Amino acid sequence: MIIIQTLIFCLTKYDKAIPERINLRNKQCCNRGSLNIRPGLLESVYHQCLSYEFDLRGIEYKSEMNVLVNYKDEMIDTTFRCDFLVDDAIVVELKAVDAVLPIHEAFLINYINLLEKPKGIMINFHCLNIFKDGQKTYVNKFFRDLPEF
Repeated sequence: MIIIQTLIFCLTKYDKAIPERINLRNKQCCNRGSLNIRPGLLESVYHQCLSYEFDLRGIEYKSEMNVLVNYKDEMIDTTFRCDFLVDDAIVVELKAVDAVLPIHEAFLINYINLLEKPKGIMINFHCLNIFKDGQKTYVNKFFRDLPEF
């Protein structure tokens, strides 16, 4: 089955050396074989299945987490929600759409910046090859500031 190339970048620590040690275990979470599902379902189905896979593997995550917005030094609680915050390090945004639009990318970039996380991953399950076409990684200034080990 098709496997997403990278799901989790780092666990608990924000350093650039950790990802290679962790990728193998976490790739399996979005494996359609593990999920036992096919393309063409609603995003909410993939969301529930991925939550279950995280639970099976003991991966810490928050689901549908509200993202606060700082407006004039006031933290505003909005309906702005990221799909997953994994190990308090990575924002994972799920889609099941024909094409990921610039507005979808803007949401993810805003999530990683507002949450001050170094990396976000957009996963679109509405494609034939998730490994090749269904995921894209985004990094920001917090990633650039991570130490090299």
